[in-house]
Amino acid sequence: MAINKSAKLYVAGYSGLVSSAVVLILAEVDGIHANATFPGDFLIINLQIQTNVITSSISHNVKKLVFHGSFPTNEWYAIVKISGMKTCEAYKIQNNFNAISLMPTNLYGPNDNFHPENSHVLPGLLRRFHEAKMRQDVKVVVWGSVSPLREFLHVDDLADVVVFCMEEYDGLEYVNVGGGKEVGTKELAELVKEVVGSEGEIVWDGPKPDGTPRKLMDSSKLAKMGWEAKTSLRDGLVDTYKWYLENVKQ
Repeated sequence: MAINKSAKLYVAGYSGLVSSAVVLILAEVDGIHANATFPGDFLIINLQIQTNVITSSISHNVKKLVFHGSFPTNEWYAIVKISGMKTCEAYKIQNNFNAISLMPTNLYGPNDNFHPENSHVLPGLLRRFHEAKMRQDVKVVVWGSVSPLREFLHVDDLADVVVFCMEEYDGLEYVNVGGGKEVGTKELAELVKEVVGSEGEIVWDGPKPDGTPRKLMDSSKLAKMGWEAKTSLRDGLVDTYKWYLENVKQ
């Protein structure tokens, strides 16, 4: 479990430096196994993080806050994120606090969590295929089945849309942020295998959990505003794997 119960969050501003805008992305997150094993820790820690940042932003008269929500597929994490979105909405109504909420799809990219047990699907696959390649394994076991469908967004596109919405959107309703394309886990695994250069045969471990069957967002609101993701899944995987090779201890 990656949660550090003694960790502290340091916020710039207490020495006279107050930002005109705050982007609240920070959260304690992990994969399916960790979320199911430590639901209480995830609930309390993430509630504390977002409450502290939102209330500090209000008290320091921050001009705009961008909050990041989440799919309601993980009950405990979703409760936290819904609470944060509603807190922003409530203070927008009560104090005219300029806060907006973005709802990004599955994110990936450099600096991701590549833990062998607690990572999300894409970084987990990158590590699994890389290690199989290093061992010259003839088979690579992948959790779950080929049925789930997923949507992904590279972190560079997330950064781009944050700036875009910071400048262009002040609405009360949240905004979905997706890559616009759906990919099956079989296609994803084969693409990761190709990018990594592994030659092992993919073997599906059916008894392992699949997670949510399908995750595809309606990002039409953003499209009408004039924004769309620029990074293809293949290019994003190449970028992420390059970072992994350069930064993760082998």
